[in-house]
Amino acid sequence: MAIDDATLEKILERIDDQLPQALERLKAFLRIRSISTDPAFGEDCSQAADWLVNDLVDIGFDAKRHNTPGHPMVVAKSPQQDDSLPSLLFYGHYDVQPVDPLELWKREPFDPVIEKHNGHDALFARGAADDKGQLMTFVEACRCWKDIHGALPPNITLFFEGEEESGSPSLVPFMENHRELLESDLALVCDTGMWDANTPAISTMLRGMVGEEITITGPSRDLHSGMYGGPAINPIRVLTRILGELHNDDGVVQLPGFYDGVTELPEKVAKQWESLDFSETDFLSDVGLSVAAGEKGYSVLQQIWSRPTCEINGISGGYTGEGFKTVLPSQAVAKLSFRLVGDQDPDKISKALYQWVEERLPADCEVSFKSKDGSPATVMPIDDPVFTQAADALEAEWQKPAVFAGCGGSIPVVGYIKDILGTDSLLVGFGLDDDAIHSPNEKYNLSSYHKGTRSWARILQAISTR
Repeated sequence: MAIDDATLEKILERIDDQLPQALERLKAFLRIRSISTDPAFGEDCSQAADWLVNDLVDIGFDAKRHNTPGHPMVVAKSPQQDDSLPSLLFYGHYDVQPVDPLELWKREPFDPVIEKHNGHDALFARGAADDKGQLMTFVEACRCWKDIHGALPPNITLFFEGEEESGSPSLVPFMENHRELLESDLALVCDTGMWDANTPAISTMLRGMVGEEITITGPSRDLHSGMYGGPAINPIRVLTRILGELHNDDGVVQLPGFYDGVTELPEKVAKQWESLDFSETDFLSDVGLSVAAGEKGYSVLQQIWSRPTCEINGISGGYTGEGFKTVLPSQAVAKLSFRLVGDQDPDKISKALYQWVEERLPADCEVSFKSKDGSPATVMPIDDPVFTQAADALEAEWQKPAVFAGCGGSIPVVGYIKDILGTDSLLVGFGLDDDAIHSPNEKYNLSSYHKGTRSWARILQAISTR
């Protein structure tokens, strides 16, 4: 059954009292070098999975390591079941990014230490924010719930993978083969962040992704520009002309049907974003820019959170070394990425690009395409009462209204959870923009860890009344 407010207060007090011990557990977890992309750390990844299993069993979960062709999955279930309450699936990942370049770290990446950062206490180590610290906020909330209530929250399944940082090759097959083990009414995903150090956020929009590589071939070999320049077609010139026509002067993508499935931002969300303390000038000046170059008529936040994009990520062809080589290249290559929103169809976007390029291809040129697996955007049903309940719980902890934020990137597992398990996700995390995830000197603020744990206790109480 759901706990009352008096019991919740005791759980929150327990979280406060147990913070030193919770930090020591996190430090022990962080010392494991679970770099999933490097085979040299395979045993470390297995060690991290086993560490989780042992810790979860100690709390009272029925936890098991599931081996895969890659790194293990960890699945744990609360033995308490209550058919009157919703079932919850909490997802996180225990693997971490490589630490290169090592010389830029101020300390040993797998020797966690607490130091000041911009006036705040922070725990520095690889994986502190992405995703071990985030993952453990939920685990610690369950631990203290059990300490006070005498039982774990009912209907909880924990699902931790060890390949998120290396493309999750085992994730989809595992989910497809273990649907019954993972089925739930709602998924909770912690691999996200806050608006700022004092303002919580619920991510409600994740942009999808399409990646394409275009190769245009003209002459059968590289040519001397003095002998062939002029009469011979130049693939770089062809490619850059085609790419230059993808946007008009207002930043609008010109592919036919590109905006099919794109909807305008709900008025309630648009007003909330407008009220945020966000400086477009500072955002751009931080990277040496001064003028927003996206779609005219949309704010910078709208451009990165709720609007689709077409970007050229790289161009190559001909001679690019030191000095000059007067060559007319045989081939030119460009890499493009599209960020998708709403109901945009990745396959439709790819086909529109193919047709766009082929229609503009001159005589004596051929084109080939190489695609990266695409994924659609994910939009959360914020009219579901659970989002209001979670937002209220976050506001009670942080004393600031939670922001319904967008996310410029994508979190593929959210799409898999929806497509394979048929479950919507609530995305709540406590990372910050300056946590330096994937970079040297990664950190996680102690306030994120402490209040994040308290936040999950509040959210568990709030949504258990659904």
